[in-house]
Amino acid sequence: MEGDPVVLRVRLTPKAARNAVQGWAQNADGVPILKVSVTAAPEGGKANDALIKLLSGHYNLPKSAFSLKSGATDRNKVLLVYSTTIDLSGP
Repeated sequence: MEGDPVVLRVRLTPKAARNAVQGWAQNADGVPILKVSVTAAPEGGKANDALIKLLSGHYNLPKSAFSLKSGATDRNKVLLVYSTTIDLSGP
């Protein structure tokens, strides 16, 4: 992984009806977050894996470009995205 990563904050909804990147919102502190839902259950890291797979397809990046920094067992996640060709800064 080269260069400085982009920090991506995500609010994940597991066990949803469909996999979807729902769009940008703000958390209680006014920080931009990307709302995402996945059908996978939050068991054994399945929802986290589904999140990375969905985001890699959505942003047309390899799964290896995404790294879960924090929130492995929380709905609020912080991912590091290693890419020089994408802007994930939010709204």
